[in-house]
Amino acid sequence: MPRVTGLAHITLSVRDRDASIDFYRTVLGFKEFKTRDGKQWLLTECRHPSGVVLGFIQHRDQFKASFDYRHTGMDHLAFQVGSLGELDYWEDRLTDLDIDHSPIVHADHGSMISFSDPDGIQLELYCPAELVSED
Repeated sequence: MPRVTGLAHITLSVRDRDASIDFYRTVLGFKEFKTRDGKQWLLTECRHPSGVVLGFIQHRDQFKASFDYRHTGMDHLAFQVGSLGELDYWEDRLTDLDIDHSPIVHADHGSMISFSDPDGIQLELYCPAELVSED
């Protein structure tokens, strides 16, 4: 069987493409690299310096409700950080940007901070347990 070599991209359906791009650029450092506007949709792809690619698609006839993690589909999107110290930095950054977020939560599998984007999509900054023990 041919192998899967990685995750190519994730595309999120959003209510306001421009607001989403601004949020992910300002908060997490994503940069736009491709925009395509179709008859029924507006799509922009953004790349993070780590290589992660997110697409933001706004359907012109889209239902305007917020994301609900309890519905079938995605629960949350987690971005890995390199150390517990970096997670501390992110906690301060989210506070400075006036973004509501959880405190750092420590669990057996790792430590994390949770927050939401403008559409209510749950996001997480996550440090795996094996990196926490290396701090």
